Amino acid sequence: MKAGTGNFDNREELARAEELIKKYDTESRFRKLVGWRGGVVSVWLVAMSLFHLYAASIGTLTTNIQRSWHLLFTMVAVFLLYPLRARDVKKGKFSIADVLLALSSLVVNGYLILSFDQIVMRGAKVTPGEFVLGLVAIALLLEAGRRVLGWGLPILATVFLLYCYFGRLAPGLFQHRGYTLERIVQHMYVVPEGIYGVALGVSATFVFLFILFGAFLNSSGGARFFNDLAMATAGRMGGGPAKVAIFASALLGTINGSSIANTATTGAFTIPLMKKVGYKPHFAGAVEATSSTGGQIMPPVMGAAAFIMTEFLSVPYTTIMKAAIIPAILYFFSVFMSVHFTAKRYDLQALPEEVLPRVREVFKSLGHLMLPIILVIGLLVAGYTPVFSAFWGTISVFLVSQFRRETRMGVKKMIAALADGARSALGVAIACALVGFIIGTSSLTGLGLTVSNNFIELAQGMLFPALVLAMVACLILGMGLPTTANYIVTATIIAPALVKMGVAPIAAHFFVFYFGIMADVTPPVCLAAFTGAGIAGANPTRTGITATTLAISAFILPYMFVYNPQLLLQGVHFFEVVILVFSALVGIVALSGGTMGYLLEEDKIPERIILLAGGLCMIYPGLVTDLIGLGSLALVIVMQLMRRKRKIRQTAKI
Repeated sequence: MKAGTGNFDNREELARAEELIKKYDTESRFRKLVGWRGGVVSVWLVAMSLFHLYAASIGTLTTNIQRSWHLLFTMVAVFLLYPLRARDVKKGKFSIADVLLALSSLVVNGYLILSFDQIVMRGAKVTPGEFVLGLVAIALLLEAGRRVLGWGLPILATVFLLYCYFGRLAPGLFQHRGYTLERIVQHMYVVPEGIYGVALGVSATFVFLFILFGAFLNSSGGARFFNDLAMATAGRMGGGPAKVAIFASALLGTINGSSIANTATTGAFTIPLMKKVGYKPHFAGAVEATSSTGGQIMPPVMGAAAFIMTEFLSVPYTTIMKAAIIPAILYFFSVFMSVHFTAKRYDLQALPEEVLPRVREVFKSLGHLMLPIILVIGLLVAGYTPVFSAFWGTISVFLVSQFRRETRMGVKKMIAALADGARSALGVAIACALVGFIIGTSSLTGLGLTVSNNFIELAQGMLFPALVLAMVACLILGMGLPTTANYIVTATIIAPALVKMGVAPIAAHFFVFYFGIMADVTPPVCLAAFTGAGIAGANPTRTGITATTLAISAFILPYMFVYNPQLLLQGVHFFEVVILVFSALVGIVALSGGTMGYLLEEDKIPERIILLAGGLCMIYPGLVTDLIGLGSLALVIVMQLMRRKRKIRQTAKI
């Protein structure tokens, strides 16, 4: 760390973080192509970004055509960048087979672009040639998904495709008459219900542009600004590095759509610092993983999930952003208080003053990079579309970067940002296309209604058991999936069942979104926690368990806003919001004190039980529960103050 700059210089940690990203995040296992091959792919990626900027500037193209172009660019790039076998990732060239697969992807997607008018004129009836192209397209997409995302989502998509064909063999309520291959190909390939459905449409517009915006912001020094700002504001607090991790991860994570990448990026700086001031390795890794995962629920962008919710719920973006505010504040306040009580318990100190930047210095050198973010939020709140907002936000990053030499984007930096943005969007685009098989199956077979009926039957019509089943299903479905695909899967399969049981639609979608995201820190498959453990040199399972403990509020809040949507600012007035937030924050203090075993001093077991019960009462809105919670917290405070006084008297006598 250089004094006064906040720039942490540790190449070994950065290299280690990069290796961990590749280990746990399959999207990062792309080839570093050299020579003319690297040049060809870079030009292709830049062209991909320029196409999306052009489409945004003219108000987007015809829906089907834009989605086809989006997937064409994506699949060609995937087959050239991602190897057939993971061990070939270090090779700096692609094979003839990769080129053939890329050309095939160009053909199956290009055909839909060129034949769009003909397909519409004949009512999307499948010709023999289109049947063959459709089968090839499905196979190519599954292989592209395997290369970018690993086996999980392609296998899930294959199961849904098989269900379309073999539905007559399915058990009980899941049984249907089955569909021919021609009908399946038509639904998944020719009409915009499967591959080219709403999920890919979101990727082709909102998601891609916000990823590109993030790439431009990062290229101009935005990530450094967030990190330095977090160091300047939180580094001077007790146990400072852990609080820096919380602030930095919240700022970066809302734009970065990957919990794993966010953990590795910020963790390379914060985890070594946490260990240095005395945090145990598993705790340091857990703090970073929990904070980075929480970045996905932090408005305004929420890893692009906010814009997908607007499509699914058909509500304005501002409704989603407002609904996300209180839960996100409570989540990060919970992690912050857990870290704070741990720092107090073990007397962990702040970072040395000489290594910390000043807030004024940070804003003086990099503060202008906040302007594009303010512009984007302002445009969204003013009612402009996310596409319009992201487009002008990206343009403004380039313009604002010119204000200072250290942030200035020249031609090389701009080209690199265009290429990096497109490459970063590949995994999300492929995931959204694969999720199209799941959505398409649901619309073709009525699976959504079937799942809803089964949920209600398993829960015997009772809401709480249904919520528990939904939580478990979301945690399982969310394992290893990117944020965007994760939410789309859970919103398609699980959310309709909750809505059918009377849950407010926005509460149902936030419920499945939260628990899908929490799969990144919940054992046994908690990839964000594994990444944090790798950087910290800690036991992965212990790190995952600790991360789950730190994220305890995220396992409670969804139940609370299902039973009382006031937490999502639904139908409440300002005065009610103030009381609601105050009681919930006090409840978080009690809950964190009980979880970490420390409030004013180390808790006794009865005190921990009282704090946990009181915290739950305070989080749940209501006068009676608030009074019970306040009384519980006050009781423990009095007990600990009395115990402290007795210790002081005993010490004085000695």
